Amino acid sequence: MATALVIENDPTDDVRRLGEWLTEAGLDLWVVRPHAGDELPADLEGCSALVVLGGEQQAYPLADGAPGAPWFPAVEGLLRKAVRHRVPTLGICLGAQLLATAHAGRVERSPSGPEIGPGLVGKRDAADTDPLFRYVPLMPDVLQWHSDEITELPRGATLLAASTRYPHQAFRLGDRAWGLQFHIECDTAMITDWATDSTVLAELGHDPDLVVAACHAVMVDVEEVWQPFAARFAALALGELVDEAPRRSLPLLGQ
Repeated sequence: MATALVIENDPTDDVRRLGEWLTEAGLDLWVVRPHAGDELPADLEGCSALVVLGGEQQAYPLADGAPGAPWFPAVEGLLRKAVRHRVPTLGICLGAQLLATAHAGRVERSPSGPEIGPGLVGKRDAADTDPLFRYVPLMPDVLQWHSDEITELPRGATLLAASTRYPHQAFRLGDRAWGLQFHIECDTAMITDWATDSTVLAELGHDPDLVVAACHAVMVDVEEVWQPFAARFAALALGELVDEAPRRSLPLLGQ
C-alpha cells in the first residue's frame, strides 16, 4: 500500500475527514506530530505523497526572526524536496502558506482581516486543465479560518482559485503540489472546538454558535466537492490517475 506522510502542525487541526477520504481511496497514512515531539523524516523515501495540515502558527518569521514553529524549516525542506522530486503534495491553510514560503512566496497578516466560516471560491481558467481541479465546480463551497494570507505566490506557480478579498485561494506548484488556503478536512466537532473561546471571533463580534451552525450547514456540500478531489489526489499518488487533460490544437488551414 502507498503511504502518505501527513504532518500535523497543531493538535486542534488533525487530518480528520480528509484522512478518511484518503484511506478510503487506498492510501496508508503516516501521521507525524512535531508539535508533540515527533521527529520529522529527513526525506520522503518510501512516501508516495505528502500532506501538510494547518495550525495557529504563522508561516513567516516571528518578531525576533525565529520561525513560526521550531520544526517549520524542516517542513519547508520536505516541501522543496517533494516539488523537486514530483511527490504528490497537498498543503492545507498553514500548509499551503508553508508551501509558498518554502519556494520564495510571501505570507503576511492579511490586510483584509480574518476570513472565518463558510464561503465560496471561484475557479480560474487554469483549473480547467488541472488534474485535480478539473472536476471541481466553478464556485465550490469551502470552510475558512485564517488571519494570514499568501500575498505573493512563488515564481512559476499556477493560480487555480481566487476570491474577491483573498486572491490566492488555491495554487499548484510544478505539476504535483497543491496549496489550499481554505479547509477541507474539518468536521463540525473541529469547528466547534475552534469557535470555543475564540479570540478572533470575539474581536470580529461573531456569535460562535452561529458560526458553527453556518459551517455545519455546508458540511455535506463541502464533502460532495472535496471527497472526489481527495480521491483523485490519492489516485495520483497511487499512479492510477490517467491524464485526461483536454488538448487544444490549432485548426487546419482551409477547414
